[in-house]
Amino acid sequence: MRRLFLAACVSMAICGAVILDRVAIVVNNQPIKDSDIERDIRATSLLNGVQLDLGPAARIEAANRLIDQALIRREIQVAQYPEAKPEEAQALVEEMRKQRYGQSGAYQAALQRYGIDDAQLHHQVAWQATVLKFIEQRFRPGVLISDEEVQKYFDAHVGELRRQAGGKPVTVDDVRGSIEEQLSGERVNRDFFAWLEQAHKEAQIRYLEADLK
Repeated sequence: MRRLFLAACVSMAICGAVILDRVAIVVNNQPIKDSDIERDIRATSLLNGVQLDLGPAARIEAANRLIDQALIRREIQVAQYPEAKPEEAQALVEEMRKQRYGQSGAYQAALQRYGIDDAQLHHQVAWQATVLKFIEQRFRPGVLISDEEVQKYFDAHVGELRRQAGGKPVTVDDVRGSIEEQLSGERVNRDFFAWLEQAHKEAQIRYLEADLK
């Protein structure tokens, strides 16, 4: 059984040919396959509106994203954080489609160009929405912004804040809400990435394809 697992191959019959979909990485006993890496590259490239690149560097970036996802998914499952609903993903995809492709067949052409289907893209968007929910619910409740932090930010950015107000004089109370939101977002991101870094240190990650390290 162990020998079969380490061989890390899943065979699929397509058009009469046998294609080996190898397991590339194992994260805490959760496999990441070559097909997962390629699908992530294709979906991420479409969502970011960048040229499709399936080269070695892009594969490493995608592999790292999928390792992060495996660690986040484990935390979501263990702590039972809610997942995004299908209608949330549908709304996000629909908004992107309208803004970027209009009502024409350009969206379907883009799916074909990037080599993914609508269901795969919806799955990717749903996962991204789930991660955002997780970050907000896991890290934002512990963030407290003091008056001193607000004042320090105001003093350091008063010129920019005045320009945003159309050149009018502003006081710290005028922009307290936006400053607190800015500082809270930065703190949430900092705490999330600190957690993710620690999760990496504690995880068992095995690379079955050395070129993905």
